[in-house]
Amino acid sequence: MTDVESLGIEKIRALKVEFTVHKFEYIEGGGTPRSSSMLGLDEHAIIKTLIFENKEIGPHVVLMHGDMNVDTKSLATELGMSKIWSCAPEIATQFSGWPVGATNPFALKIDMRIFLEESILALPKMYINGGGRGLLVGLAPRDFIRVVQTELVHCAKEKRVLG
Repeated sequence: MTDVESLGIEKIRALKVEFTVHKFEYIEGGGTPRSSSMLGLDEHAIIKTLIFENKEIGPHVVLMHGDMNVDTKSLATELGMSKIWSCAPEIATQFSGWPVGATNPFALKIDMRIFLEESILALPKMYINGGGRGLLVGLAPRDFIRVVQTELVHCAKEKRVLG
């Protein structure tokens, strides 16, 4: 395990929740389809940690099912904000302290509000980045919200299929 990976796992261990570690070979641009395929997991249970920003609250995190997208218009309306946009990868890295593909909601560089798609709570287990590319941790969503301060939102939308 690299120093970065051990930092993420150590932070999670300190939270005293049950979790499992799932490693896979990371390939740039593979995203949740790759991790779900490599690990034999349902992509819906793999949770993306995405960095967004807006004028009212600055940078913030949105946690979303791997097979869904964030409906930014819906989220902005729900939160009473004018507009929300996703950060460019280099900006997301500056805010989170993690490279894209390794963003870890357990250990962020700066304090940010964390919004969790509410339907994630219906999963028996969620798989989320644990502090490195190719490293997911699996835990019960109820344990996750017990140890990571989140705000529940409804902002999931189906991914558009091109072709």
